[in-house]
Amino acid sequence: MVGIDARNKHLLDLKYICSACLLILRDPVQFSTCGHRQCQTCLNAEQEVTIKCRQCQSEILQVEIRLDRGIKNDMKLLPIDCCFCYWTGVLNDYQEHLDQFHSNCKCDYCDKQFNSVNTFNEHKVSECPQRIVDCILKKFGCNEPIVRGKLTDRYLTEQHQYAIIKVVRPILSKLQDRQMDVDHPPTTTAEVPTTAQSEELYEMLNILAGSIETLNNDGQCLSNESLQMQIKIPTLIEEVSKIKLSVEESNTFLEGVKYNGDILNQELTSLQEKLNDLQHVSYDGTFVWKITNFKEKMIDAQSERQTSIYSPPFYSSPNGYRMRARLYLNGDGNARRTHMSLFFVLMRGLNDSIVKFPFNYKVIFCLYDQTPEKRHIIDSFRPDIKSNSFQRPRSDMNIASGIPKFFPLLMIQQEGNPYVRDDTMFIKIMVDFQEIQKTLLPYMLSLNPGLPAHVQQAMIKQEAERRIQLRPDEQE
Repeated sequence: MVGIDARNKHLLDLKYICSACLLILRDPVQFSTCGHRQCQTCLNAEQEVTIKCRQCQSEILQVEIRLDRGIKNDMKLLPIDCCFCYWTGVLNDYQEHLDQFHSNCKCDYCDKQFNSVNTFNEHKVSECPQRIVDCILKKFGCNEPIVRGKLTDRYLTEQHQYAIIKVVRPILSKLQDRQMDVDHPPTTTAEVPTTAQSEELYEMLNILAGSIETLNNDGQCLSNESLQMQIKIPTLIEEVSKIKLSVEESNTFLEGVKYNGDILNQELTSLQEKLNDLQHVSYDGTFVWKITNFKEKMIDAQSERQTSIYSPPFYSSPNGYRMRARLYLNGDGNARRTHMSLFFVLMRGLNDSIVKFPFNYKVIFCLYDQTPEKRHIIDSFRPDIKSNSFQRPRSDMNIASGIPKFFPLLMIQQEGNPYVRDDTMFIKIMVDFQEIQKTLLPYMLSLNPGLPAHVQQAMIKQEAERRIQLRPDEQE
């Protein structure tokens, strides 16, 4: 595991950056000899008794290195810009954000998938064969970036060999100078080079010489492998041609399957919609709309992910008008963010050619009070017969029309309001074909919706007759 990547890491103080992986420190440790810091995980990866600081090459025993708890606490409030999105926050909250929103990462260089950001960063820093990196001899002239997987090829290039020469020549020069100093010792003791220094230079030279020999061996192996590949290429080309032809035939077949599958999916979706409609269908001009998951739908409306919802279609009669309601939970137009907006929608039906248009019947809306108080919210409107909303539908649905300021949002959003219970709301839509008196509406809508329609009609008729009989008595 390496350090923590962030979009703004180059803007942070260098004391917060690991000298090994060049990312933000993860569980920082400090070298007491020089004060530089590394991630604990980068340090453990070296698995040596004596550790060299990547920044200044000073040495320290690994057992003497301790966690730097002070700077770890200081880093908790470091400002962080997420390297995957526009999230900003502090380092203490960054890992939680990464785990929640970026648990599945994909390398932009090799398309490999990872199930955590930490393994992705480790891959990116030290493993990805397709990532562009610098040569270790960049400052000696081998400064052209290279794909990590092709570093071995780079080591065999003339440019890299010249860079090695640039490294070796100063070392040889120093060795010769120091040898001359040994042969002709100066009078000042302080100027005499130590044997240890000479041995160190010889050791570096031997390492470089060994590296060159290794590269030459690798080059010979690659040359042999290249020759073998050239022999196999004609056979492979022939096999690839056969596979390509087979793939083309398979693609043609799959395109046909996909086309048929798309048609079947469309038909299945259409059948599913019809089945859903049939489950809720009503043929008497009234419909009780049950709206579940109210809080979720309200949040969607407020965030404008889905500003409105439709009721299932219902009918005035088996051969009559096809209709539905449309509800804007966060309001529409001038009522946005202040009221719920409730509208009536005429839909294209199978029998539109024989029913009367324009549609001119009063539409009644009722928001049910779900408590024993039964203080329902009732409102109605009469269609404007000149409006296109009430002409014969020429598309699947006409433009919705109704009551923009149906109910105040302040009331519906109150905790414990009687209109939303168990995260569910009920709205009744009713077309008034009989010109029911407005004074009868509260009685009619207070009836038990569970009663059969003909029973409700009989009770409404009885109530109307009772009220007519009471009028002469009141006049007397």
